Amino acid sequence: MGLTKTAIFSDTQNEISVFAKVIGHPARVAILEQLFKIDSCICGDFVSEIGLAQATISQHLRELKQMGLIKGTIEGTSVCYCIHRENWTKMKKVMTQFLDQDLSEDSCC
Repeated sequence: MGLTKTAIFSDTQNEISVFAKVIGHPARVAILEQLFKIDSCICGDFVSEIGLAQATISQHLRELKQMGLIKGTIEGTSVCYCIHRENWTKMKKVMTQFLDQDLSEDSCC
């Protein structure tokens, strides 16, 4: 399978695709839900709450952090994570604009 030619798509199309990919895994959705539920920084409580191995949780945290949906701060020997509010708001705006498109009554099918 060839590489995706992202240059032929608009910035918005690429952005929507990346957002969809990062929230396209149930473990990452569960991590985000946990962060929203606690509404503060979490340091290492994900394993017991979500039920996945620490290495798996770390991989998903890394993906969320690279996308900018969460941020982490070092406190002693652990990293504490929370929702990156500005980036979350940006993602919501972009995705809402995309998902709010409606079909006309005279749809083809």
